[in-house]
Amino acid sequence: MILCLCFSAAWPSSGVGSEWTDNPFCAFGGFGTTTTAPGSAFSFSAPTNTGTTGLFGATQNKGFGFGTGFGGAGTGTGLGTGLGTGLGFGGFSTQQQQPTLGGLFSQPTQAPSQSNQLINTASALSAPTLLGDERDAILAKWNQLQAFWGAGKGYFNSNIAPVEFTQENPFCRFKAVGFSCMPNNKDEDGLVVLVFNRKEVDIRNQQQQLVESLHKILGGNQTLTVNVEGVKTLPDDQTEVVIYVVERSPNGTSRRVPATTLYAHFEQVNIKTSLQQLGVTLSMARTELSPAQIKQLLQNPPAGVDPIIWEQAKVDNPDPEKLIPVPMVGFKELLRRLKVQDQMTKQHQTRLDIISEDISELQKNQTTTMAKIAQYKRKLMDLSHRTLQVLIKQEIQRKSGYAIQADEEQLRVQLDTIQCELNAPTQFKGRLNELMSQIRMQNHFGAVRAEERYYIDADLLQEIKQHLKQQQEGLSHLISIIKDDLEDIKLIEHGLNESIPIRGGIFS
Repeated sequence: MILCLCFSAAWPSSGVGSEWTDNPFCAFGGFGTTTTAPGSAFSFSAPTNTGTTGLFGATQNKGFGFGTGFGGAGTGTGLGTGLGTGLGFGGFSTQQQQPTLGGLFSQPTQAPSQSNQLINTASALSAPTLLGDERDAILAKWNQLQAFWGAGKGYFNSNIAPVEFTQENPFCRFKAVGFSCMPNNKDEDGLVVLVFNRKEVDIRNQQQQLVESLHKILGGNQTLTVNVEGVKTLPDDQTEVVIYVVERSPNGTSRRVPATTLYAHFEQVNIKTSLQQLGVTLSMARTELSPAQIKQLLQNPPAGVDPIIWEQAKVDNPDPEKLIPVPMVGFKELLRRLKVQDQMTKQHQTRLDIISEDISELQKNQTTTMAKIAQYKRKLMDLSHRTLQVLIKQEIQRKSGYAIQADEEQLRVQLDTIQCELNAPTQFKGRLNELMSQIRMQNHFGAVRAEERYYIDADLLQEIKQHLKQQQEGLSHLISIIKDDLEDIKLIEHGLNESIPIRGGIFS
């Protein structure tokens, strides 16, 4: 959809045109693209140590830090800098969500600054008084369009600053609610996520240098050891590195530094600057939320999100124990989530391919093992027979020259009895012969049944009969014609034979 708005040239020179050109309406272009300045060559050079004291003294947690950017459209990290900011989305309070304009002019119950902002917003959307003629109605529609889009400035009075429309305003239409997994790591696990604007291959190639640089950032204390828990690829050539720090005490025991303590240390201004020099764009403490924090997050809708939509999102949550609703504001956030989803899909597909290859390899190994087991069974039976034959010959050689003993005679009687039982008509041998004959008969009948048989439809059979009947009638008619022709030929021959003597008498 392309929308063109034409304005008269009689706009006053009050800075309206110049301000609007700073935020053009053609914000439809450049979907999902970001222009970044070229960085320097990738290297983990150790930044200058600022010599901060009290390494892990601060325990303030500035963010909940689950996922890789909940509330990506806000200015906070993780879920924001506290519950009061509402998932990192600034702007309007959660108590002013309804987009009706009439109630905005009633007596406010909030702080004066927020009340004035709402009144100015309502004036810009409904009744601007900038020009004092019919062009104010066009300006109101233009401000409404900017508010719905979530970008631009709304001019409504020449003496009051324009209203800044952001995607967090209650009138923005490009909003949705999704679900993200909640972390289940304890604070004692000490896991902290560092997002680098580098490719995974570069991180892995220089992982040891990265660990050394992080150790120097932590002060180079010999009692501290930096460990990498995992490395994962993120969209837009970014990489997520999960680390934890182990602290060894003089008595020989060791413990992991809590995640909130390590995260608070990384959030210090000088430490954060050093991390940025390494290419870190975001740091988060991977810790689970307490039930009180989850309850407070769910009870307070984020800024700019309709409470009804937020309540419906909580109802539609497929797994409230593991998932939490998060707002998606703007196409940029939607594109980011789509990229993350695509990245996770690729990782799952790669893992499935690896599992499939392992299963195929195991199946091949199983087939080979079964064949070897069958081969070893046959070999064992052959060796048993050979051993038995050797024992028989050895026993014959040992008993050579001796008379038959009583136990041998008894054994011979038992063997004769068994042989008679096997050879009896109704015993095992007779039954075996009967089974063999039945098997041969079944094979014969099966071969007979296996012969192909064709069945013709009754209508088709009738057509074939009719066709053959017509062919037979045609042949009969042809035979009758041939018979008539033969009679005529015989008559002609008879006539010729009678006329020959007469011609001879004339010329004699």
